[in-house]
Amino acid sequence: MPHGIDIAGIIRVARDYDLAVLHTSTPSFASDVRAVEALKAANPALKIGFVGAKVAVQPDTSLDASPHIDFVAGNEFDFTVKEIAEGRDWNGIHGLVYRDRHGAIRHNQPREILGDMDQLPFVTPVYKRDLSIEKYFIGYLQHPYLSLYTGRGCKSRCTFCLWPQTVGGHRYRTRSVGNVVEEIAWARQAFPQVREFFFDDDTFTDDRSRTEAIARELGRMAVTWSCNAKANVPLATLKVMRDNGLRLLLVGYESGNQQILHNIKKGMRLDVARAFTRNCHALGITIHGTFILGLPGETRQTIEETIRFAAEINPHTIQVSIAAPYPGTALYREALEKGWLDREHAELVDDHGVQLAPLHYPHLSHQEIFHSVEDFYRRFYFRAPKIASIVSEMARSPAMMRRRLREGVEFFQFLRQRRETAQ
Repeated sequence: MPHGIDIAGIIRVARDYDLAVLHTSTPSFASDVRAVEALKAANPALKIGFVGAKVAVQPDTSLDASPHIDFVAGNEFDFTVKEIAEGRDWNGIHGLVYRDRHGAIRHNQPREILGDMDQLPFVTPVYKRDLSIEKYFIGYLQHPYLSLYTGRGCKSRCTFCLWPQTVGGHRYRTRSVGNVVEEIAWARQAFPQVREFFFDDDTFTDDRSRTEAIARELGRMAVTWSCNAKANVPLATLKVMRDNGLRLLLVGYESGNQQILHNIKKGMRLDVARAFTRNCHALGITIHGTFILGLPGETRQTIEETIRFAAEINPHTIQVSIAAPYPGTALYREALEKGWLDREHAELVDDHGVQLAPLHYPHLSHQEIFHSVEDFYRRFYFRAPKIASIVSEMARSPAMMRRRLREGVEFFQFLRQRRETAQ
């Protein structure tokens, strides 16, 4: 979509290929199936497969969705797809669930979890070959930016979090420090226009000694970088990161109510999160904070607590999401068991990609959860101190002015789409 290529353009390209692999998800699956059918109509010989959490946990129902889906790949699909592309016999490829020539669904042996992450090739040469990076924009990152992973998995047990429970696992498997630094050095040469690198590991700060080692190498290279983090990184580690080019942390606070954090097994205490945030402010580290409304235990009072908590700790920017019970997660199983998820409201997004509120509780309706998101945004951003801070930033930096104006346009478009969804 950032490149403005529609389905007709993709179909024209697909006529020249033998294999297509699509990364799908629960919200996009129906649309992705329609894309597969269009590709197959244009090139009946094209072999098409899906990868992603959706098909990893629901391989049979995914294949049943359309006879035009030839295979799905589960965990660690990198080498599964590579072996398909090499022309190996499908019945011997680990991690593959496929439709044989008689139309029957076959399950192969699961793919072994990859231990040596340095076996994976760099992704940045693919960006160089295929993408115009200037077309990709995230409001909280400097533009243009590059995003990549240095590891997979997360040791935390958050009940709502999709990737560790479906494809990544609960062991944080990492690339070596030297391997990461080598890719950043390559990318700096290939993309001299990049202003920031973002490490998208679920929790880049889980292995603190490794985090500090990477930070020191990046500092020697004078690289500006950001990453995901838990709200428990100690002051000493924050200083090392800040002193070596760290600009921003993306932090999942989720809720301002301690019981809800216990309910979702977040493993975070509010007092620790407050101290961490104060340390970041004191060090000049920018925070993009993320919050979730509608988690188990949510009430009107806890929503109010979370809004007040966000205003108190005052991250630079925020993202407010609605609790989404993805298949394969503990939250999904709990929602089915306790009757929080019904067929009428099971969709996670509408046709325009606006997030819906699939969960409800006896004391809190779908509609109340849905409308609380807009209230959260308005009350956080439309405070006099926050407005003054934004205006001051824009006045000091033309680049920040452009970013904030773009964010503002997108924010009001977001509000308009939500109102249309609610009608």
